[in-house]
Amino acid sequence: MTRSFARALNHCAGTVDIVRRRDLLAGVGVVAALWPLAGVAQQSVPTVGVLAVGSPGVEDFWRLFRQAMQELGYSEGQTIRYEFRSDEGHITRLPELAAELVRLKVDLIVTWFTPAAQAAKQATRDIPIVMALAGNPVETGLVESLARPGGNITGMAGVAAELAGKSVQLIREMLPLALRVAALANGADPFSKPFLEHIRLAGTATETTIDPILIHRFDDVAAAFQGMQESRPDAVIVQPSLPTKRVAELAISYRIPSVSVIRGFAKDGGLMAYQSKEVELYRQSATYVDKILKGAKPANLPIQQPSKFELIINMNTAKAIGLTMPRAFLTRVDELID
Repeated sequence: MTRSFARALNHCAGTVDIVRRRDLLAGVGVVAALWPLAGVAQQSVPTVGVLAVGSPGVEDFWRLFRQAMQELGYSEGQTIRYEFRSDEGHITRLPELAAELVRLKVDLIVTWFTPAAQAAKQATRDIPIVMALAGNPVETGLVESLARPGGNITGMAGVAAELAGKSVQLIREMLPLALRVAALANGADPFSKPFLEHIRLAGTATETTIDPILIHRFDDVAAAFQGMQESRPDAVIVQPSLPTKRVAELAISYRIPSVSVIRGFAKDGGLMAYQSKEVELYRQSATYVDKILKGAKPANLPIQQPSKFELIINMNTAKAIGLTMPRAFLTRVDELID
């Protein structure tokens, strides 16, 4: 082998070695570039279970809550997942649905209405629970106190019982001659006790006779209105976990002014709704979900109460039952449904 030929071979081998080193470094660079993306892909997306009573207004809650989460930077299907469960008007299904969310190992459960919060509490002591709306959580045994809820539950405490009591006063302003009010309560809902108690106290304060009527089966609603033909109440206040759309229809057919504490009731034909401002409630509950997903403990988050309220009147219903309201009363109304 000549020296020139040997030098040529060595040169070729060196060139091949350099190419191999370049390929290796390029491969390492690609792996390094892809490594952060692989880490992102492996990160789990939090799943939020949602448990709701199938009452009028549930669609508004679900829409407003997801909107509030989006405003906080969560993108559905990308940075957050939801498992939505509704009892669809059958409150006895709530324990089964809550257990299903626990089996799915959701990271957090959001509840809407007291029975849903009760079912979630019975299903888990470990998964955080945020109440988007629940009436009197201390009185119903959901938490120890508003300031120090303890356990795995926090969120928004509705003041529906107090608003139901306030509704007695509003009825007297709307109907100055009203002396008797029926209170239609859901016997299967633990919230019925404070609901009826606040109405009773308001009746005493305004010298209004209160007729409490407990509904144990939703099929009993029609019979309850038939019974009202004898007592002849001037108005009826309806607990929101009842089938309020059916109640509104019956109230119109019996020409009885009807009142509840959720906006959906007025939308579905009820005469009047006096409620907490929903947007604020669900925005605050979404804020709590965000805090807990980032590491906060429910026990350390005091339960909030609403501070803004709105009065809604369905004028079509007023016309249907032949009711003319005082002009001074109408000036207080926040929304008229025509």
